[in-house]
Amino acid sequence: MPFLLAPGPRRKRSTPPPPVPPAPRSGGESGPSPHRSTFRPDIEGLRAVAVLAVLAFHAEIPGLAGGFVGVDVFFVISGYLITGLLVREAVSTGRIRLGDFFSRRARRLLPSAAVVLAAVAVAGAWLTVPLRRTDLEYDVLAAALSVANWRFVSQRTDYLAAGHDQSPLLHFWSLAVEEQFYLFWAPLLAVVVLCAARAVRRGRAVRAVVALVTGALVLGSFALSLHWTEYSVSLAYLGTPSRVWQFGVGALLALLPWHLLRGPRPLRLLWGWGGAAAIGWCVVAYDASTPYPGYAALVPTLATAAVILAAIPGRGERNVQGAYGVGRLLAGRAPRAVGRLSYNLYLWHWPVLVLAEARLGTLGWPARTALTLAAVLPALATMRWVEQPLRRSRTVSELPRRGLAVGVSAIVLPVALALVVGTATLHLMGPATPVDVKGLPPGAASGPSLLARAAGASAGDGPVVPNPVQARKDFPPDRNCQVAPEVTRSPECLFGAVDSPDRIVLLGDSHAGQWFSPMLAIASQRGWALQELVKQGCPLPELSVDSPQLGRAYRECDTWRADAVERLRTQPKPRLIVIASLNRYTTDPELLATAWEKTLKPLRAIGAPIVYIEDTPVPGTDIPACVSGAPDGAAACAFQRAEAVPADPLARRIAAGAVPGVRAIGVNPVLCPGDGPTCPAVRERILLYRDDAHLTNVAAIVQTPRLERLLTDSGALPAATAPGAPVGDGWTELLRDDFEGPAGSRPSPANWQYDLGTCYPGCPAPQWGTGEIETMTDSTDNVRLDGKGALEIVPTRKGDAWSSGRIETVRSDFAPPPGGVLRIEASIALPDVTGPKAAGYWPAFWTLGAELRDGYTGWPGVGELDVMESVNGRDTVFGSMHCGVLEGGPCEEPVGLTSGPQACATCRTEFHAYAVEVDLGAGEVRWYLDGRVYHRVSAGQMDARTWKRAVDHGVFLILNVAIGGKLPAADGATAGPGTEPGHPMRVDQVTVKVKGSDSGPVRGGGSAAAPVSGSG
Repeated sequence: MPFLLAPGPRRKRSTPPPPVPPAPRSGGESGPSPHRSTFRPDIEGLRAVAVLAVLAFHAEIPGLAGGFVGVDVFFVISGYLITGLLVREAVSTGRIRLGDFFSRRARRLLPSAAVVLAAVAVAGAWLTVPLRRTDLEYDVLAAALSVANWRFVSQRTDYLAAGHDQSPLLHFWSLAVEEQFYLFWAPLLAVVVLCAARAVRRGRAVRAVVALVTGALVLGSFALSLHWTEYSVSLAYLGTPSRVWQFGVGALLALLPWHLLRGPRPLRLLWGWGGAAAIGWCVVAYDASTPYPGYAALVPTLATAAVILAAIPGRGERNVQGAYGVGRLLAGRAPRAVGRLSYNLYLWHWPVLVLAEARLGTLGWPARTALTLAAVLPALATMRWVEQPLRRSRTVSELPRRGLAVGVSAIVLPVALALVVGTATLHLMGPATPVDVKGLPPGAASGPSLLARAAGASAGDGPVVPNPVQARKDFPPDRNCQVAPEVTRSPECLFGAVDSPDRIVLLGDSHAGQWFSPMLAIASQRGWALQELVKQGCPLPELSVDSPQLGRAYRECDTWRADAVERLRTQPKPRLIVIASLNRYTTDPELLATAWEKTLKPLRAIGAPIVYIEDTPVPGTDIPACVSGAPDGAAACAFQRAEAVPADPLARRIAAGAVPGVRAIGVNPVLCPGDGPTCPAVRERILLYRDDAHLTNVAAIVQTPRLERLLTDSGALPAATAPGAPVGDGWTELLRDDFEGPAGSRPSPANWQYDLGTCYPGCPAPQWGTGEIETMTDSTDNVRLDGKGALEIVPTRKGDAWSSGRIETVRSDFAPPPGGVLRIEASIALPDVTGPKAAGYWPAFWTLGAELRDGYTGWPGVGELDVMESVNGRDTVFGSMHCGVLEGGPCEEPVGLTSGPQACATCRTEFHAYAVEVDLGAGEVRWYLDGRVYHRVSAGQMDARTWKRAVDHGVFLILNVAIGGKLPAADGATAGPGTEPGHPMRVDQVTVKVKGSDSGPVRGGGSAAAPVSGSG
């Protein structure tokens, strides 16, 4: 900081000092000007204004949120005084003695800083937890070496390193900026002076050249500041290059010939008070939302320049303070006293605040103000017994090397302390090497425990894994695929079987990125690739937010989101899209619902299953730091459930069926088990969080089995092994068809066969028993693959003759094992036609009992399960069960036990998952829409014989689009001239799997002939 840069007050003399003789042939204007050789008490008072503004800001006094501009005031003062000092020496002597300059700076600045750094290093060992202590000792090293600003830039521009407590040495960034400026500016001026030393008018030449250099630096630095404010607020605020222009403004005040002007006193009066008022306005009007430094920094910078300029004596003047000038107020005894103390007060106040809060917890502004005032005591002591004795010591000041030796000693002392304390702390906390993930215990696939273990076994004792040091760096090993805030496009980021045509896509913000390792394991088990499209701090719902790292509207997020969705739309369709996002970007539920829908609509149109992973707990506190201070009592680091696990709006809407085409899963019951008031930071020796919001990679990895089970149970993920082989949790996959193949080709003959004409062989039931009017064909005009991973069944018309497609599985032995479950599922987009143009459209996905393939009779007793039906282009779907006898009976034929219409506004335009489960153990059949049960039929609704005959046997699957018939007519419409042909039902995939005590494939007999339908 620029607290040292004016000489101390001088005693008044009875006679004026003799003028400095001008250099030969230089003219009076070339020599040192009076205002550059006279002590400026108003600047000492201006320092008081600057430091009080900063203190008020740090104390969080209401209404003074812009007090951070006090640093800008200091920078301008520093540029003015340092440049004047150096140029005055250059003009008077023809050179700049760098040894003297740095010796003065060292003995003035560094000893007080060393005392504070040493005190913080020692107090930190007592007041802070071990992990925070190691961070603090690194901060001490950076501050002692005058690079603190770059350490904090690296931390604050790294989104994934966010969430740590504030450093008690954060304020040393400005000292580092100033010291770096000294190291750059003094040698630069020395070179300029050397070049101008032989000029005829040396004073004028030096000032002119330095002014030109300064002007160029001011313009360049200011342009850089504007650029960085736009793209990296931390770099702009803390970086030295973006602050040089403020020193330069002060330098220009010292370089330009203001002392030759006869400025009108009223104008100077206006400058002074206007500048002071502008500084005060910034303190009141600016706050954390002000883009800074940027253009906003012009106001306090130029205002400070105006205050300084107002009191520069003009030609023939010795003092221009006047009775009414702002300089007279600033030169008062009280402001000057605070100004003299400002450097030490600035050094001490922030460590006092931060270390007190580390011990006492978060404090309000009255307590912070009291602590700030208490910092006056160590500041006074440091000034009285450290700063002033070294400044006044003739022994130290006699030779430059002695002052430099004092400065080196002031650097070595805190560095040594930091190394000793930091090394001891690291040894105490354990190794910082990465966790060996191969040695992790297996995770539980289900149940309340995080880890799988034998019944009755305890979680065991021992150190937490990862330890706190490791946890801080326990990120997913996804290289640079969680792109930084300034990046607008993700790289390819393919992992695993990168040559596989199948892939899982992980999409969202860093709360999606934390699931990288489990998703990669799940994809690799299936021989698939994993594609990661993740951006830090970027909400996946289409919300407009600000970026704390960029300090402005997060436009890069909007660009990235649109690009990611477009890439998925144009790339080959993935097997699964997994989405996740922090759910705290807005508290407006309606806005959030709208934003999610804007993102999900194009994702659903891709046709791949979409699964949302419910947002994980957000502790809101630095968990590794807390655990490092309580290794044997991690329960002390538990955090409040209410704040950490609020209701997840999207998960709730999915569960209520309000978000079609998306399924939701969650692991919060194991991360925050039970219903108590708190959530644990550590479970079964696993340290769950790497900061205040994200899971450790270890915590994510041990949940791989659970995530895989949840994904397969939801129907979004197939089993990891080949069809017909047992998979996790007892499931066996009997059939899966993703309809991959060239556009216009036929579906796989190994899986599907065609029904042709208008009835089955022998025509036991004309018009398929339902009165529909189309003729079924095997033409690719009616049944074909679209080349993008979907099957199309298209009704067409020539004249008045309709044709369409109807296919059924070759296998008819899909049956639940004894006491087990059969699950049949398809992802379908209905024909996109509605109103009069859709009259008579009747798409369906359904099953029939295997017995019908032998005799074509026995319907409805042998059972029919309509997984999905829809008629006349309505925005509704329904499911039904047929059984018993032709009229009446337990299934209320011919209507059947139906769910009734289920609203689905996007079922025509997007893919949705339709499933039926036959659960013999539970004695019921369940119908699902996007993972939500909407219809049930239980064994208790009929006699045991009817139930067994309807469901306890093999079935085959049917996909078709009928035109006309009894059901559309009963709904009030049938095919006519206004019905529009050519709108396909699209099928993304069909899956059949079983689970139970005997999940081997059930091989039923029978031919591949086709049976009678009762329902179409």
